[in-house]
Amino acid sequence: MSHTPLPPAGAITDVAGIEVGHFSDTRRPTGCTVILTREGAVGGVDVRGAAPGTRETDLLAPGNLVERVHGVMLAGGSAWGLAAAEGAVRWLEERGVGMDVRYGTLPIVPAAVLFDLPMGDPRIRPDAAAGYAACQAASRQPPAEGNVGAGSGALVGKLFGIDRAMKGGIGTASVTVAGVTVGALVACNALGDVIDPDTGQVVAGALTADGRSLLDTRRALLRGELPQPLLAGTNTTLGVVATDAVLTKVQANRLAMAAHDGLARSINPVHTMSDGDTLFALATCRTPDTGATPGMTVLSAMAAEAVARATLRAVRAAESLTVGGRHALAARDLR
Repeated sequence: MSHTPLPPAGAITDVAGIEVGHFSDTRRPTGCTVILTREGAVGGVDVRGAAPGTRETDLLAPGNLVERVHGVMLAGGSAWGLAAAEGAVRWLEERGVGMDVRYGTLPIVPAAVLFDLPMGDPRIRPDAAAGYAACQAASRQPPAEGNVGAGSGALVGKLFGIDRAMKGGIGTASVTVAGVTVGALVACNALGDVIDPDTGQVVAGALTADGRSLLDTRRALLRGELPQPLLAGTNTTLGVVATDAVLTKVQANRLAMAAHDGLARSINPVHTMSDGDTLFALATCRTPDTGATPGMTVLSAMAAEAVARATLRAVRAAESLTVGGRHALAARDLR
């Protein structure tokens, strides 16, 4: 089935110094997505979900030594998918990118993973070769959206059972104010529904028992419908927010925190005990700090907006998928 492409909404690659590459496994719906900053970027992170799968997030804390990172890896495959970051480290090291540690050049590549094992053979997960391939594919071009990279096997709306879930995916967007750009890339595999913040309408999420329409998880919970028992850690929305503004490490961490407001606007429920929601922030510092650029209040509003738009695009760009006996309906095919 052919579909009209989504209108452009900007991309994280609108931020100077950012490249993005996907690897999508052809054997089953899984993959990984790398965000590269070859010249280094001031990094921050905020983990809100209670079931995260992460690598090297502690080093991004303001009180810790490392200031700049050289890439961020987002991957499917649950905790096994963290191996994809090793491929990115090898790719960057081969090109002399990283932190000088006297005995070598050490790339700093934090990572986070989402749980996409229900779609196809769960023994197939992103590995170091997948991460390396994602780096090989990286460019400054606007990245593909929907069923690609870390969003390949993503599902949303699983609170009332996996069989009533819909297809998630990966999306990107950007916002520019006063010459400063904030971009976001989001892989949405949420437990909850995805909402259009401008209308308040559910766009993708749990379906009704007959599979014909959206249930609206928030309203179902509030009227007393009980969810199915949940397996912890089987959901997660991952993302990266990047800006060309000049930020300190403390400010980068605050930007990551503010960016979660975008998830709260576009996913309900969000940050649950079964989600590992994690957002990274990267500041490439390419915009001269003249004092005329937006302050942290405006940058925070821009980050939340970019994340909300990218999350919505992740499900609107997704395509329906059937793997084995499991069918995941996409928002674009919902009638």
